[in-house]
Amino acid sequence: MKLDILAFGAHPDDVELGCGAVLAKEVALGKKVGIIDLTRGELGTRGTADTRDEESQHAAKILGVTMRTNMEFADGFFVNDKEHQIELIKMIRKYKPEIVICNAIDDRHIDHGKGSSLVSDACFLSGLLKIDTKCDDYDGYQDPWRPKAIYHYIQWKNLEPDVVVDVTGYLDTKMEAVLAYKTQFYDPKSNEPETPISSKNFTDSVKYRARDLGRLIGVEHAEGFTVERYPAVNSLFDLK
Repeated sequence: MKLDILAFGAHPDDVELGCGAVLAKEVALGKKVGIIDLTRGELGTRGTADTRDEESQHAAKILGVTMRTNMEFADGFFVNDKEHQIELIKMIRKYKPEIVICNAIDDRHIDHGKGSSLVSDACFLSGLLKIDTKCDDYDGYQDPWRPKAIYHYIQWKNLEPDVVVDVTGYLDTKMEAVLAYKTQFYDPKSNEPETPISSKNFTDSVKYRARDLGRLIGVEHAEGFTVERYPAVNSLFDLK
């Protein structure tokens, strides 16, 4: 299965929070989109790994993505080493995405920065001919594949975006997918411990960040990304 976009998140809900509206928009435009979660979020204070599994599949249906899977790396303890890189190379070569989206390059949670560099390095290595990989559902060695571009979404920290995407009309879908993680986010009836992301202020901040980025580019809502190389356009008229 070839995908147009493959989005990675260190934890279930990272992708929804970071680029859920972009994914919903691209799906609506006919693109094939997939999601790979690196861990099951088993160290999360609220809920369990099993509830996160259920919530992530519900969120995937809301976004309309083609596939979603979980690498089951160790939450909090996975590292950017050969073993983990090889497993991601297999997935990149399997789905052959044109674009990869992944975690913020720097963030409050240590897994976000680790996930960002792990995915980025795996994308580069995936293009090298002399790295041999096999996938369980494919007979023979996989062909090399390197995505055309890698975009890093913005998470807890207010990083300065290099690219801002108009997602007007898709914020409601994003928020529905985010709130599919009902154990994680604001619920006044919940008896679970409070966390930095369980407050109403946090949920509201997801909305007002989208509104503020939209304001800055003259649209209703937007999502921002950092990039690893200069974004290119064919003409200055391609810019809004």
